[in-house]
This record gives sequence, C-alpha cells and structure tokens, in this order.
Amino acid sequence: MSEESRALSPVFERLLAVGFAHLAPGAVTVLTARSEEGQSLFEPPVSWHAVEEPSWEGLAASATRLLGQGPLLLVPPWLRHAVSRSVRGRAGARFVYDDVLSACRPAGAGSAMAVLTPVELWVSDSPRAAELRRTLAEHWDTLAVLYGTGLIPQIHRSYMVAAVFLKAKQAHRPPMKVMRMPHTDDVASVEKDFEVLLQRGGGSTRYGYVVRELPPPGESLDFDRHHPDVVSQQADLAGFGSLTTLGTLYDAVPRINMTADAQWITTEEQPGAVRLLGGRDVLRDGSISLATDESYWVKAPPRYLLRPGDLILREIHGPHDPPGLIVAGVAEQNLPAAASHMTIALRPRAGTTSQQIRLVAQFLRTPLADRLVGRSGAHITVKRLLELPVPQPDDALATALDDLAAARQRLETWAKEAETLLGSAFTQKTASQARDRIIDQGRGLRQRVEAATLLDDLGHTVRTRFPLPVAYRWRETEARMSAGDQQAAYSAILETAEILLCYTALLALALAWEARIPLGSTAAIKEKLTGGRSGPGLGDWAAVLQEAAGNRQLRGLPHEHPIHGIRSLLASQDAADARWRLSKRRNDDAHLRRLDPIDLPPAIAEAFTDLTLLAERARFLADSPLWHVTETRWDSLTQTAQVHYRELTGDHPVVPTKTVLSSRNDLEPGSLYLRDASHEIHLLRPFLTGQVCRVCRAWSTFHADLVPKGSVQLKSLEHGHVLPQPPDTASALSAVGLL
Repeated sequence: MSEESRALSPVFERLLAVGFAHLAPGAVTVLTARSEEGQSLFEPPVSWHAVEEPSWEGLAASATRLLGQGPLLLVPPWLRHAVSRSVRGRAGARFVYDDVLSACRPAGAGSAMAVLTPVELWVSDSPRAAELRRTLAEHWDTLAVLYGTGLIPQIHRSYMVAAVFLKAKQAHRPPMKVMRMPHTDDVASVEKDFEVLLQRGGGSTRYGYVVRELPPPGESLDFDRHHPDVVSQQADLAGFGSLTTLGTLYDAVPRINMTADAQWITTEEQPGAVRLLGGRDVLRDGSISLATDESYWVKAPPRYLLRPGDLILREIHGPHDPPGLIVAGVAEQNLPAAASHMTIALRPRAGTTSQQIRLVAQFLRTPLADRLVGRSGAHITVKRLLELPVPQPDDALATALDDLAAARQRLETWAKEAETLLGSAFTQKTASQARDRIIDQGRGLRQRVEAATLLDDLGHTVRTRFPLPVAYRWRETEARMSAGDQQAAYSAILETAEILLCYTALLALALAWEARIPLGSTAAIKEKLTGGRSGPGLGDWAAVLQEAAGNRQLRGLPHEHPIHGIRSLLASQDAADARWRLSKRRNDDAHLRRLDPIDLPPAIAEAFTDLTLLAERARFLADSPLWHVTETRWDSLTQTAQVHYRELTGDHPVVPTKTVLSSRNDLEPGSLYLRDASHEIHLLRPFLTGQVCRVCRAWSTFHADLVPKGSVQLKSLEHGHVLPQPPDTASALSAVGLL
C-alpha cells in the first residue's frame, strides 16, 4: 500500500492540527502499536513525530512518558480480546483499547492528548463503554469530540470514527465542543467552522456546538443527544400535554439471536415453526413484508412470540438513511412470528391507552425521535429506546386523536363501499340493473363526499359550525353581498366583524372571571356601561382580546383550556392589522364618513378579505359550541344530573333539544354555557345571556350595552335590538366587575 493511500483524509488531518493548536499547542507525537500484520492504520503527517510500540501492552506506559514531552495523538489497536462466539453474540467482548485507555494517566497538570477510536466507545450505552468513560473522567477532562466517516484509509467509508481531545483533569470541567465532520471537499470552510467552535463559549456553529452543562461522565456523547436544537425540541414536546419515557408505556419483547440461538432455526414446514422477523422485514411504509423463500423460521419459546399491537423497529440504521425510525405495527396477519436481534420489539403495557399508542407510533417516525435515540452509532439499543422521551396527549389532544381515528375509519368505510359498488358494474344480470344500482346506491356516497367537501369552504363552516351570533351575522353578510346593495353589504361586513370580536371578547371575559384572573380592559367597558350614552364597541372588544393575548396569568392556564384559542385570535400581526383596518372602517362608517359609491366595490372586497382572515383565525369556535341549558334534573343517588340543552350552532336559533349526563349539580336552567374541546362547560352569564327578543320575537343572544340610572339595557348580537332588564341584572353585572 502506498503512503498516499494510507494518508488521512485532508479535512481530518487539518482538523486534528487545528485541535492541537487550540487545545494543546506544541510538537505532536503519534503513538501507535504494531499490528499482527505489521501495518498501522494510517501514515501520520510528516510534521508529527511517530512512535510505534512493539505490542499494545506497552502503550499506556509509553503514553504517560511521552505526555511529559508534549501533546500526544494516541491510536490504540481496535481489536477485540479473544472470546468464544457465544459470549460475543450475547454480551460483546472487551476491546484492546479498553485496557489501554483505562490505564493511561497524565504526566502532569498540563498533559493533553487526542485519542482515535471507533465511535462506539463514546456513544454506546453498553455497561462496558459507560464504565470506560467514567474511568477516563477520573483523570481527564473531555475538551472536544470530532465525529466523521471516511477519515481513515483502511476503514470502510461508512464506519464512524471519533477523535477525542483529553486534558488532565482540572478543578472545574471546561465546556465541551462537539463536531460532526461533513462530507465535503471544502476543507477551508470546515476548518474555519472548527476554529470558530473552539473559540466559542456556547451556542452552535454550522457543524458543531458547545456543551456548557456537561452530562454525567458515563453518559453517551452521541452528537444529536446534546445538540441545542434537539434539547430545545425535546423540551417543546411537553406542549402536547406532558412527557414520559417510552419504557413507562412499553416493555421490550425478548429477541432471538441468530448466532447464539441458532439451535432454534428450522424450516417453515416443521410443526410449531414461526417466522423470524429481521430488520429488512420492517418496511418504511409502516408495514411488515410478506414471507419469502429467504425468510427465516424458528421454533421459539412462548415468551418470544409477538402479539397483535406490538411495535417492531429496525435495530440498525445507517448514517445515510432518511431521518425517522423505521417502525411497524404487528397485525394479526403477520403472526405467528418472533423478533430477531436485528429488530427491537415493544409491547404496550396494560395501562397504555389507544391514544398514547397512536401518538407514540407517529412520534417514533419523526426526525426528532431519530436524533434523540442517536445516529452516531449504527445500532439502536433497547436501553436508549426505552429511555426515549415521548409526548403524552392531554385530554383535548386525546379527544382529537379519537375523533381523527373515527374519521379515518369512516372514510375507509366509504372508500370500501365505493370500491364494492364500482366492482359490481359488470356483475349484475343486465347492464340496466348495473346502471340503476350504481346510480341509486352511489347517490348517498356522492352526497356524503359533497357534504364533507363543503367543510373546506370557510363560509359554509361559519354558517353551519360557528356559534349562533357569528353564524347569523355571516349569513346576512353573504346575503347582502349577493343582493347587489353595496352600502348594505359594506355595513354588514363591518357589523359581522364587530360581532365576531364582541362574542370572543365576552367569552374571554367570562373565562377570565371563572379563573379569577382580572383584566384591566374591563375598566373601559364598565365606564361606558355606566356612562349612559354609548355602550362598548369594536375598540373595547379588541382591547379585551389584545390584553388576553399577552396576559401572563391566562397563558399559565392548562393547555386544554379554551382561553388559548381566544388568545390566538389577534396574536399574529396580520390578524391585528386586519382588525385595525376594520375598526377604522367601522368608526368612519358610524361617524357618517361614508364612502363614495365609486369606492365601495374595492372597499367591500378589502373589508371582506380582512373579515375572512379573522374568521379563519377563529376556527376554534367550531370546536367550542354555545349551549343553552333548558332543564336539569339531579339524581342524588347516582350523583349525576340529566341536562337538557340546545346547541346553538349555525345560523338559526331553532334547534333540537339534546340530553347529556353530567357530574355537576350547579348548572343553571336558562343560562348560556361554552362547551370546550375537553367537553367541560363554562358559565357565560351575565356576560352573555339568551332569551326571546321582544322586538322580533326570535330567540337571541344578548350582552349588556347600557346602564342608564341603574336600569340595565341589553343588546342583541344577532340584530342589535335593545331590551330593558329587571334590576337584579345589575347585581349580576356588579358581581363580575362590570358595574
């Protein structure tokens, strides 16, 4: 082999030189041991002094001696100690470098060296590797870790190597720099990146990062495990509800080692034989491949047998595989089967819910799960997998997952019905019968799809799924715009915007009062109510929503609380801008600064665009229906209440009465409630009330508008009619701080 063919890759050689220059300046000595074949792993740079020990047993003592002269690059042999194949297959064996490194000692306080080893030593969770890292930490601080592939000529290009810079242990551990070398010919950019990284006290560069809060000595130093981006994303997982480890939800299923358990391997024809699933049998689409002539079969003890609902993952993932773990669910048609040591099989524990199972299976396929498990090594360990943090759904997310699963099942049922109907086109006795069957039975399917497609239309969603006050106003807006009366259409758009903000602001006030969180914006509303001249308007409702968006106490309420949807309405800049433009138009219109008829068409288009944006941001209202409780019957024996209510969803107040059981005995007949996505209900009285309007005789929703001389007047959200109220209404408004 020529010297050129045994030379280190240019980028690796340069990074080693940069590392020594920053961390251990001086003339570098390369220390190796002669191999059985009489060759070394690589040819050291000509500017570095090379020392070769006749055998590995003398490396540790020689390293200590040479460290007294200056920095050292130690390249111990990567051979295993000789052991039986059965021991190697089950527990692995010690490497020669284990003994060399555990015996290495600094020559003095300034001793520094770099160690060149397989990546496994630094990233593996095996007890052997963790113990060696702890032993090294007793005498050395880890200053920098370089990972890369294709760096040493005699090692396969896919094999990952680690170069770790160590310095004699100090009283305070310095920050650690970690870098993964990219595959590029641009040596200068990589070298510059490493130089910048070595000079930084925190943060990250393009190819590396600084670890300021150092992990325990025995913990894995996998590149992704401590990357700031991964740490941040892991913390963000709690936004799903909470975090736990995979091991609290799943148990590992025993696997069959094809070397150590070779006596169990048999043929498919043998009685009791089950299929042995390997890594290649777990497909990227989340399924398990069909058996082929190359499949293995075993006679496995019962504890190895897989069950429906188990998860099975590929145990090996290459550095160039797409991000995300390759995992499949075990179904009845995949059985009987057992898992080989080239996979990891997991079984849900007894208390694991279906929602948790669905969320975990989806999370495991994400790039984040892949990075948390670790991509520096080729193998995924069971220990690391069971320690993987996984998100837990809260009540709202669990309900949403159930609803999605039900929706998917319904859609799959429709698809099967359509396939069956299409397949029957030529199975009838006559073409006429086939034609009539497809037309008649296909009509229902077509209508279901058409109804579902309408939900993509925001207008249809608002008219049919939004609460009555908003849906009613939206319908009137669409009707006015289609009728051609431009001034009426323009006014309807602005009034709908006001009612949308009014309704959501009243919800915010009611929910904040329920949580005993005061809002300063109620002061302006109180002043207008008692002023007796003009009630609260669009600006006041916007002020409530803007305060709710930034209120720290509201932000601290549980994730599933309905206030968070309301807080998001005006949180974005585009929504705030749209609200401001609509407020200005509404103010101009109310003060008779009317537009010229020529300017009305573009103004209508612009205003409706802004209204549409706000309605889009308010889609959460479709999941929070307005309830009018009409009657309650409490059963003291069962501690449940039978609640009769009307769900005021859509643009018409005439809706059927429904019944539900509740554990609450404080529900008020005649009052309005908000039911949130977790099926909890929240009292809206006296911020929002409902009754039959004395003016138009239609059932309507009302809010307090004026309190002249102590007499409360209510205004309808649907049509603006004003009604006087009895004196006790004022006491209710006083109780919640509006009077």
